[in-house]
Amino acid sequence: MKAILFAFGLLASPSLIPVSDRVPELKVEALCESTSETDKAMGLALAQSFADCMRDETAARQQLGTVWATAKPAVRDTCESEATSLGTQSYVDLLTCIQMTETASAMSSMPQLRGASKNRNKQ
Repeated sequence: MKAILFAFGLLASPSLIPVSDRVPELKVEALCESTSETDKAMGLALAQSFADCMRDETAARQQLGTVWATAKPAVRDTCESEATSLGTQSYVDLLTCIQMTETASAMSSMPQLRGASKNRNKQ
């Protein structure tokens, strides 16, 4: 009886993994359709096909699987908002945003110039 109540409690409780800890589910098909149609309409020599776009989005989704867990929650929230703005949804945009934010954070923590380099820049 206790086992049944315990199992019921687990099923009734919220997910053990918070939603923000999982890569969001994006609907990238509309973006890929639109991109493919726009590229064709513009007569681009290297127009991106729907299949190529979907392959890129799928690859970005897979890369996000490892990056997402290590990214700060504030970065994830900001980047998710950017990647879904204006009705478009893109794993490529989401991944790029997180990577750029992490790079910028790493660069801002670099030590300031000291010694001859610092004095040379004052001239």
